[in-house]
Amino acid sequence: MKLSILMPVYNERALAARSIAAVLDAPLPPELERELVIVDDCSTDGTSAILERLAAAEPRIRLFRHAVNQGKGAAVRTAIEKAGGDFSLIQDADLEYDPNDYPALMRPLLEGQADAVFGSRYMAGVQRRVLPYWHTQINRFLTLFSNMFCNLTITDMETCYKAFRTDLLKSIPIRSNRFGIEPEITMKCAKRRLRIYEVPISYHGRTYEEGKKIGWRDGLKALGVVLYFWLIDDLYTHPYGRAHLNNLTGTPNYVAWVVSLIRPATGDTVLELTAGIGTLTGHLMGRRLRYVAGEKDPLYLHALTNRFLRTPSVEVRELEPSQASGYAGLDGAFNTVLCLNVLEYAADPAAVLGNAARCLQPGGRLIVLAPQSEAIFGAVDRTLGHNRRFNAGTLRDMLSRAGLSIERTHSINKISTPGWWLYSRLLGMKQINKLTMKLFDWTVWLWRRLDKLMPWPGLSVIMIARKPGA
Repeated sequence: MKLSILMPVYNERALAARSIAAVLDAPLPPELERELVIVDDCSTDGTSAILERLAAAEPRIRLFRHAVNQGKGAAVRTAIEKAGGDFSLIQDADLEYDPNDYPALMRPLLEGQADAVFGSRYMAGVQRRVLPYWHTQINRFLTLFSNMFCNLTITDMETCYKAFRTDLLKSIPIRSNRFGIEPEITMKCAKRRLRIYEVPISYHGRTYEEGKKIGWRDGLKALGVVLYFWLIDDLYTHPYGRAHLNNLTGTPNYVAWVVSLIRPATGDTVLELTAGIGTLTGHLMGRRLRYVAGEKDPLYLHALTNRFLRTPSVEVRELEPSQASGYAGLDGAFNTVLCLNVLEYAADPAAVLGNAARCLQPGGRLIVLAPQSEAIFGAVDRTLGHNRRFNAGTLRDMLSRAGLSIERTHSINKISTPGWWLYSRLLGMKQINKLTMKLFDWTVWLWRRLDKLMPWPGLSVIMIARKPGA
């Protein structure tokens, strides 16, 4: 296996050679090779020539250069794109952080316990330089502020030492060009539910007279970054995956509405097709004897595995809903199959329903949640990756052809149908903004009560169908 050490460099003529030597000589676990990915962020003090000389003499160094200075975040973003290792670790070029801590940082990753490891300057490490009081307190306040919004107990959010599985790190979009990368990546790790570990590290901080670059303005910007990425679910490198999954996490009252209609028909043994990041799984798995969460996407499979790692009744399984081969050993094994927000993405919805029906025991139920009304299919649907919307009659016919009889139909969220038609069909807008979704979710209590009074079809339809038999 290989570790990619990602080093952003800007105007470090006095320390660059020593930093690089320390990184290349640092101890690593025996199963790891290393590469050093350096991004020169348009240095102007002679650093570039030093880096070019070192890279020419050392095959483990891969050197890249920005044509204009952009900031640490931009340099790290470039380094992530170029990284070729199984794991990646961010290392500044200023010798504030000690490369001898690499084995401690890598241990939770190599043992499979963590997806990300943060090196903490405030846990009990080997040694730490005593620095000005207010600088330390500002760092701790920024960590506290971040923890409040991402619901973590990190002790050092602003640390440079962050190590990751590279496949996960490459899937996280980095938008911050300067030091905002630290709160941004922390917030996104939290929202992605990555397993984050902290380990104590040594710290040899510099003063501003010695060349420290981060300032009080960056601290203020960090607060804004935390708030921005608390509101905005920019979690996957665009374009990626089924966009509705992130939207669902921001609409808990709507999810509770859907769950209240599905849960009474859900039995003790459940198969959920394309469970995504587990938003609905977490609400429906309680007290089930067996709950199999199927998913085809590798990143979502990883998210599910992390989330339900210590839930014995939940089994995460790789499963492509339209391919019969993925259902091996599942025929007749469940009294409930959940097909929630699946059919609109499928190339062959009938094949999905046929495969699902075969997994049901006689008398078992298939519960389908799908977007309703073909007439309002538009730009928002295409952004979400939908191939279609369904009319209730069409969906009933598909379930009947799968050998199932309809027990119950719920046409829900009627208040949103006119808005969807306006945004998606008439105006051709590609997305509905987060504030609109939040306002809707805060008022779900009202729309639930008015839903039955509205004469038009709902934005979504829930159908509960039963397999013939005992």
